[in-house]
Amino acid sequence: MSVIKRFVNTWGLTELVRGLGVTGRYMFKKKFTIQYPEEKTPKSPRFRGLHALRRYPNGEERCIGCKLCEAVCPALAITIDSEEREDGTRRTTRYNIDLFKCIYCGFCEESCPVDSIVLTDIDEYHFESGESGVVTKIDLLNLGDRYEAQIASARQQDSAYR
Repeated sequence: MSVIKRFVNTWGLTELVRGLGVTGRYMFKKKFTIQYPEEKTPKSPRFRGLHALRRYPNGEERCIGCKLCEAVCPALAITIDSEEREDGTRRTTRYNIDLFKCIYCGFCEESCPVDSIVLTDIDEYHFESGESGVVTKIDLLNLGDRYEAQIASARQQDSAYR
């Protein structure tokens, strides 16, 4: 009997039978299918999608040009140029995010001291050409303006985890 057990264990037949059992269970299980354009699966409230730059309630952009998001980005997808203004504050002159490089990790959002850069829950967007994969400061500010109410409510719900 031990010879047969050793033979079965040596050739991995027990693992093969167990694997076939798992495959068989999932083969006859009820399928979960979504008709995508018409139906959508629910997203997590902490989903990380397209980036946006926020403004203060008085209309001034929040970004102070500290470049922490550029430094922390593991994919090197963020490019920032900043200069000092007449009143002594520093603001960005160029804020580009290359969405082809971005891995949507959220480090830029976590490192921002003024809560300027945020990842929205927008997951459906397209590009007309390869150059349009680089999102500029104006595009990011427009996204932030358009979805500010949605961004603010998501930040409020997520505040306990920050």
